[in-house]
Order: sequence, then C-alpha cells, then structure tokens
Amino acid sequence: MTEHENGAVVVGVDGSEPARRALEWAVEYAELKGADVKAVHVWQIPFSAGADGMVMSAAEYAADARRVLEKAVDEVASARPGVPVAMLAVEGNPGRTLVELSEQADLLVVGSRGRSAFVSAVLGSVGKYCVMHAHCPVLVDRGPE
Repeated sequence: MTEHENGAVVVGVDGSEPARRALEWAVEYAELKGADVKAVHVWQIPFSAGADGMVMSAAEYAADARRVLEKAVDEVASARPGVPVAMLAVEGNPGRTLVELSEQADLLVVGSRGRSAFVSAVLGSVGKYCVMHAHCPVLVDRGPE
C-alpha cells in the first residue's frame, strides 16, 4: 500500500482515445475508492525529429506534452470534481517511467494501442511492458470492443 490513505492510481495519458478511456476509468475508479489519481504523460523527442525540416526544442516538446495532459485531465476530471488528480509530464521511456511510478501506486492504468500498430510492433507495447514489470496491479483498458 502507498502512503495515500485510500490508495493511489497512476494512469498513462498520451493524447490518444485509448488513453482518454484509461483516464476516465481511473478517475471513476478513484472516485469509488476514495483514491488519488496521478495522470502521467511521458514524452520523448521522436527519432525522426528534424527530418521534415521542423525542429522543436526539448522545452517545446515538454510544453506540448503538458498541454496534451492538461487538456485530457480538464476534459475528464471536470465530470468528477471530488477526485484529486495530480499531473506529471516527464521526458523518458513511457514503459519504464510508468513502472517506476508504479512503486508508489496501488493500481496502474494504461490504454491499449495508443500508437499505430506499426509503431507498437517496432517499439514494443507500453501496456505489455507495464504488465510484465509493474510493482502493482495493472489494468489495460482495451476499450468498448
């Protein structure tokens, strides 16, 4: 158990529809359990950065990640204002970062297929990595289908 009296839920948020559903599930679950939510957007500078002539600084990537996270949390958490939702936008490997954060959580929630199938096949699945390595139970929200 974490230091949170009623538990802590960490949820990965990347701006995709599956991540939005995961955030919705996490906030609803936290409301039922009286738990806190930590919404996390882990960003990386893409391998192809600059290939198209557009160059963004790390600060611009960080600001963009923060905007994506704030938008998702604002849209989802407003329906349940009694649920405390902390936000963390951090540079790193998404799977490894979420697993590290799972050490202080009672539940880790991720969406499935936040990226295209091709990218997931090349880079591996964040959800699969979390299921294999997390320090707490993991829920992979597979969506309505």
